[in-house]
Amino acid sequence: MHIVIAGNIGSGKTTLTKLLAQHYGWTPRFESVENNPYLSDYYKDIPRWSFNMEIFFLKQRFRDLLAINRSDKTIVQDRSIYEGVHVFATTNKEMGHMSDRDFETYIGLFESMMMIAKQPDLMIYLRASVPHLVANIEKRGRDYEQAMPLEYLQNLNDRYEDFVFHKYKGDALIVDVDHIDFLKNKKDLGDIIDKIDARLFGLFNNNRK
Repeated sequence: MHIVIAGNIGSGKTTLTKLLAQHYGWTPRFESVENNPYLSDYYKDIPRWSFNMEIFFLKQRFRDLLAINRSDKTIVQDRSIYEGVHVFATTNKEMGHMSDRDFETYIGLFESMMMIAKQPDLMIYLRASVPHLVANIEKRGRDYEQAMPLEYLQNLNDRYEDFVFHKYKGDALIVDVDHIDFLKNKKDLGDIIDKIDARLFGLFNNNRK
């Protein structure tokens, strides 16, 4: 089984991935952030490095997807290949950070990859406002994230809403995280786990809420 934790930068994906892996005994798979050689340069000059960074992430996420498909374990994954395409690369293209030519090349690679890919069994979308995201980004203190333009963060949020509610065809569980703290509050985490249990093991697998 393949579970994806989706959400914007600072929404709490990595934290929830760890907590669910611990609770269910699932195998966590994390995004290659610290090992991305383009990330620091990207936030300094997004138009110059957007194509390089998105191609690196696409390569890594496809490798992850192949490994997940081969595994006989239940995997909980911090961000999916679909978000990289429909949210991040699309945002860069629409903001003028990626040329039409580069975007078409990128999409062509993604479409080829999708010929052998399987959709996740469940996507859990952590829905957050920009002020909530900014507070979390400031709290974790990654130097390369501190100069992130607010317009970029808002545009990512807009693309996430469009992707989850209009483009994604799989099963999606929406979790509004602005007023909960699933790391420090056991009840908040328990509420999320109850919803996951109902979606995966109960009778309400087709509800997107």
